[in-house]
Amino acid sequence: MAPSNVLRCCQRVVGWIPVIFITLVACWSYYAYVVELCIFTIQSIGEKVIYLVVFHLSFVMFVWSYWKTIFTPPTNPSKEFRLIKADKEQYDREERPEAQQEILRRAAKDLPIYTRTANGAIRYCDRCQVIKPDRCHHCSACDMCVLKMDHHCPWVNNCVGFSNYKYFMLFLAYSLLYCLFIAATVLQYFIKFWTGDLPDTHAKFHVLFLFFVAAMFFISLLSLFSYHCWLVSKNRSTIEAFRAPVFRNGPDKNGFSLGFTKNLKQVYGDQGKYWLLPIFTSLGDGCSYPTRLVSQDPEQPNSINHTEPAKNSADGQSLPPRPLSESQNRLLGGTDQHWIDEESDEESSKVSNQNAAISIDQESTKPST
Repeated sequence: MAPSNVLRCCQRVVGWIPVIFITLVACWSYYAYVVELCIFTIQSIGEKVIYLVVFHLSFVMFVWSYWKTIFTPPTNPSKEFRLIKADKEQYDREERPEAQQEILRRAAKDLPIYTRTANGAIRYCDRCQVIKPDRCHHCSACDMCVLKMDHHCPWVNNCVGFSNYKYFMLFLAYSLLYCLFIAATVLQYFIKFWTGDLPDTHAKFHVLFLFFVAAMFFISLLSLFSYHCWLVSKNRSTIEAFRAPVFRNGPDKNGFSLGFTKNLKQVYGDQGKYWLLPIFTSLGDGCSYPTRLVSQDPEQPNSINHTEPAKNSADGQSLPPRPLSESQNRLLGGTDQHWIDEESDEESSKVSNQNAAISIDQESTKPST
């Protein structure tokens, strides 16, 4: 056990190296921009004030979101997803996978779980000894199951998941704005130093290097931020983008997609005034998620309102609603569809027979001429 603990401690120490590097770069950029550029290089007082105000706003939001992404711990599955003592002992005694799956199915029958493994089994983590909720995965770096795990990011030395995904998105956004603002405002002085219009001072190195660093980070962050914006619009994690979640009737990459607007609200919350602030506003508890299997999205095409049953025009009787969408029809399976169609056909035939009987009675009561 001693070598294992030493290795774990070394991994934790090494994991902070990227964070320290980003912190040092941010501190140096602050000194280079505020002191070397604004104080020693720029002569206009008005330009200094505007640059310093905008710079500090972007710097504060960048540091705040980065701090929250780093130090917000990943969220684990709640205790209801753990096996009770009797089931756990029985699970450990069993050697047959079929018997173990039967125990897991019995334990998960009342849990809000809709996804399965690739072969249709209940998702269970032997390491954490917990039934995995939907979108939950085990992180080998953190050595724990993380709710709605997206990926383990070395630049924040933390697992990005349900508890801090909004902070991570804001960190990328404010990093982009920070780098873009620095590159745009430093560009003219970069050209002046490069062409010799400004005298060679100790600020020249800082200004030249500041532009290169800001431009390099902006280009690298732009692709990453664009990719995660696409993931948010589809309500997918990085893991789900590479491996579609498997439902009872097979994989469906759009199983958790609720439409563009609702997908944004899943991450940023339903109050727009808090979207740009690194405070937790994501919807849900991280253990259960609305899916197209159990909920209908009005933004989805070719759909029918699930809350309002269809009305029969003849006698006002309520009929069972038709399938909601093609994706839902496939997820729900053919058995439920068959039942709905038979039920609707039976009701329609009853109505037709009643109408026919009424017509016959009316004909029989007419006076003969």
